[in-house]
Amino acid sequence: MTRSLSIHEMKSAYRKARNLYYKAASSSTLLSAFHYALINRSFDREHKAVLSGQLAYYKGLSTDQNSYPLLRRNIHRLEKGLIMRPRRKVFAEAFIGETVECYRQAVQSPSARKSELKWAHDVLNEYFGVVEIHGKIKLAYDVFTSCRTAIELKTPHNTLLPSDFKPYKHSNLPKSNITFDQIQHLFTKRRSVRWYQDKDVEIEKVTEAINIASLAPSACNRQPYRHIIIKDKDTISKVANLAGGTKGFSHNIPLLIVSIGDLSAYPYERDRHLIYIDSSLANMQLLLALQTQSIDSCSINWPDIKSKDEEISKALKLPPHERVIMLMSAGYALDDGEIPYSQKKNWEEITQII
Repeated sequence: MTRSLSIHEMKSAYRKARNLYYKAASSSTLLSAFHYALINRSFDREHKAVLSGQLAYYKGLSTDQNSYPLLRRNIHRLEKGLIMRPRRKVFAEAFIGETVECYRQAVQSPSARKSELKWAHDVLNEYFGVVEIHGKIKLAYDVFTSCRTAIELKTPHNTLLPSDFKPYKHSNLPKSNITFDQIQHLFTKRRSVRWYQDKDVEIEKVTEAINIASLAPSACNRQPYRHIIIKDKDTISKVANLAGGTKGFSHNIPLLIVSIGDLSAYPYERDRHLIYIDSSLANMQLLLALQTQSIDSCSINWPDIKSKDEEISKALKLPPHERVIMLMSAGYALDDGEIPYSQKKNWEEITQII
C-alpha cells in the first residue's frame, strides 16, 4: 500500500522543481527571454510602455510641446562641457546642430515653457561666447542668432539662484545653516502617518513643496515625472483603494498625490529605469518638504499588478507611455494616532567600503 504525500512534502517537491526550473531559465538571456515571452507575461505592459514612450518621443521632435526632452538633455550636456576643467576650445560638435534646431522649434512653439527657453538661451549664448566658431559650430551659431531672443521671467522659479540660467560658481550658492542634528531631527520626524485629522490640506503648501522638491538630481535634467494632486474624497478613496497597502485607512486620507513617470523623455530602452530613479529622488525631497510645513505623509507602494495598473491608468486618463511610480497620502496627523516603529538597518548592514 502506497503512502500519500503530505502537504508539506508536496510543497517541498514543488519548491525543488521550481528552483530547478528557475536555475535553468536564468542560466542565459535567451532562456530568460523565452520564459518572459511565453511562460510569464508580467513585463508585457512595461514593453508596451517603453515602445509607446519612444513613439511619443520621436513624434514630439516635430510637434509643439511645453517641454522638450531632447533640448533639456543637450543643454545640460553643454553645461557639463562649460564647467569642464580644463575646458576645451571646441566641444559638442556632435550634437550642437540638433540642439539649436530643437531650440528654434521651441522658440516658435506657443506652448513652450518660458523658463526652459530662458535656460536654453542663456546656456547657448554662453557656449557660443567661449567656443571657437567654425564648421558645424558656425552653422549652429547662425541658426541660433537667427532666433535669439532673451527670455524674461516675471516670477523666477527659484529666487535663491542666479538670474542668468547658466553655469555659476559654487561659491554663489546660498549658505546653509542647517546642522546635522537638525537634518536628523527632520528625518526622524518624517514618519509614515496613516491617521489624519479631518482637516483640509492647503494646496498652496503642497505646490510650494513640489517646487523645491524639483531641485532634486535628474539624469540630464529631463525630470521625467509629474504629480497628480487629488483632493476630491471620492476619487481619493477610489484611487487609494487600488493600492495594496491602504486597507483600513484609505477612507482617512485628506489628500493624495500620485507620482507619474513619463517614458516619452527617452528614445532608448537603456534609459527606461530613469523614471523610477529621478521621480524617487524628487519624491523623497517632496515628503521632507511637506514635513517642514507640518504636513505629515505616507509613501504608498505601487506594485506592478495588471488589473490595478489598468484601473488607475483609466481613472487618471494616463497615456500608455506614462507609468504610476507611487502614491503619497498627505495631511495633518492625529495626535493620538499611532505609527509603526519600523526599525531601520544601521550603516554596517547596508554599506560596503572597498
